[in-house]
Amino acid sequence: MLYMIQMNVNADEWDSVMSSYGKDDMKAMFAHMETLNNELTSAGEMVEARGLGGPSLAKTVRAGSDGKPQVTDGQAVKGPILAGYWVVDVKSEERAYEIAARASACPGPGGKPGNDPVEVHPIPEFDPTAV
Repeated sequence: MLYMIQMNVNADEWDSVMSSYGKDDMKAMFAHMETLNNELTSAGEMVEARGLGGPSLAKTVRAGSDGKPQVTDGQAVKGPILAGYWVVDVKSEERAYEIAARASACPGPGGKPGNDPVEVHPIPEFDPTAV
């Protein structure tokens, strides 16, 4: 079954959160994530994973009355922003929870596990014959 595992950060806290990481903290965070990603890949569970840029890089796009894109800077809705995600193909929901807990335990500033909340979303399979 496919799951999306998401790490979110409050957009208005992005800059302060990112600036709280020293050089060694960033190295530890990236090493933790690389180890997790390598283990998921070796186990055949990794579909895709990405870390995303902060809210200053986000654009909101709407279709204009002529159907052309109207692009504005920033998020469409204020609040949390997706900081990164994994799409995994695992045998059980419990396994998705284990992966999410590993991501949550990523070291934060000072090397202490962040234990940040991580969301787990099942990705339902689409059956085109059911439409």
